[in-house]
Amino acid sequence: MRPPINPCTTRRTFLQASAAVSTLAVGGWTRDDKQPSDKLDWHNVKDWGLEGKGFDDTALYYDRLPARAEQKVRAPVWNLSRHSAGMVARFNTDATSISVRYRLTSSRLAMPHMPATGVSGLDLYALDDTLKGRFINRPDQRWRWSAVVMPRSQSVEAQLVNNIRALPDGQPRPFQLYLPLYNGIASLEVGVPSGAVFNGVGPRNERPIVFYGTSIMHGACASRPGLSISSILGRRLNRPVINLGFSGNGTMETSVGQFLGELNPCVYAIDCLPNMNAQQVTERCRPFVEQLHNARPEVPILLVEDRVNTGAWLRKGKTSYHQKNHAALITAYQQLVSDGFKNVHYLGGDKLLGVDGEGATDGSHPNDLGMVRYANAYEPALRNLIESVH
Repeated sequence: MRPPINPCTTRRTFLQASAAVSTLAVGGWTRDDKQPSDKLDWHNVKDWGLEGKGFDDTALYYDRLPARAEQKVRAPVWNLSRHSAGMVARFNTDATSISVRYRLTSSRLAMPHMPATGVSGLDLYALDDTLKGRFINRPDQRWRWSAVVMPRSQSVEAQLVNNIRALPDGQPRPFQLYLPLYNGIASLEVGVPSGAVFNGVGPRNERPIVFYGTSIMHGACASRPGLSISSILGRRLNRPVINLGFSGNGTMETSVGQFLGELNPCVYAIDCLPNMNAQQVTERCRPFVEQLHNARPEVPILLVEDRVNTGAWLRKGKTSYHQKNHAALITAYQQLVSDGFKNVHYLGGDKLLGVDGEGATDGSHPNDLGMVRYANAYEPALRNLIESVH
């Protein structure tokens, strides 16, 4: 007869086992203490370039704003711009395994409401050939999740995925590696077994979608970088994206707008209301839109309403706050249209998180379901605007 299980012993054994694992790569549940083979060729991402990086003159390669922005924007915006949100390394390889090693700029690997996989992890997607010719035909619809790093230290070396199935034609398989949402990158390399074909794929020439907004656009609280709003939409619309979400600090500031105006997007998506009140919207929306319009008169500007907090139905005054924000934005939008701004467009916010209350982690920030719902709301509006400029 087996002795009864001692829950204290079981918990102690679990904690000891957990402490022994510094980093996990989920896909094959590959442990970091089982180090990748020494016979790897390491490829520095800087050698072929990132997609989603809007500026070349950055202080660190993986920053989102140029070094000169430090003297122009508020300190919180500058500090948040050091996060690598929205950036993706693209490559093709016929390797049977893929490893990574990277160094994060911050030791804060996770947040209370957002796991380390989203804050500081790397997220790998691969092009799935098995769907071709069935119900999905467009390449942009065949990107499938493959593996994610679960970092437990600031320096990471781990095998992301192994036993990779070769393509039937023997060609290298395309991959996309999404960078951390709420941490910065000091260095990043991709490793494949020696002798494997590896081709880094630089940024595409297509004009990107530029997203400017708050923590929601920044990526809170996606469980993985590939599940942020901008990442989902980049895959669906087969477009480069630039994520300029600044947590708690997306407030239609012209100091930030001047750098948006330096970019050459196909669409500007402005999603700042969660960080603003009605008075700020009234004061700042028109000058901000005029600034972008003057810089890029041919580029459509999509103004996006505030999502409704999923707990607003129970809290006095919360619904009124959202309604005032929405009213201020739609008034500003209508005045702009009345004054002849033809490239300004509008997306309502009432259904961005859905209507069942299940789309947010904390009432405010989307969970993974909420991120998909946001993308569902954005997609038709962006698709129409992209088609309108071509």
